[in-house]
Amino acid sequence: MKKINLRDYYPFYISDFLIEVDDEMVLLLKHFELDENAYQLRTYRHKAYYSLDRNDGIEHEIMFISLSPQEIYERKVTNQELYTAINSLPEKQAKRIYAHFFLGMSKAAIAKAEGIHESTVRESINGGLKNIEKFLKKFF
Repeated sequence: MKKINLRDYYPFYISDFLIEVDDEMVLLLKHFELDENAYQLRTYRHKAYYSLDRNDGIEHEIMFISLSPQEIYERKVTNQELYTAINSLPEKQAKRIYAHFFLGMSKAAIAKAEGIHESTVRESINGGLKNIEKFLKKFF
């Protein structure tokens, strides 16, 4: 049996409070203290100040920034204007811009799918972007 001071383990004790506990309990408390210190050191070294695996929404808040209603509306209007600008393009330019920017296809993949040279696709996309820029300047 060993004596421990509860003030060392519980911060709400303002004065010493000594009790006798089994040797096994002393080892468990020491093991817990070592584990806690190791965790604090890992947190400090890796700058991991927030636990992302607690399922309390911290990860969601970090990954997904909540937008205000005004920002949601502005994005919706901007997207509508962008889609309107794309729809005002000739069909081939619109399809190529959509495939490249929205579907993530490379210009070489688009050229291969259409059976044309890559420079043609590149010129078509650049021309379409210039036309979109002209169209959007009317709104802004």
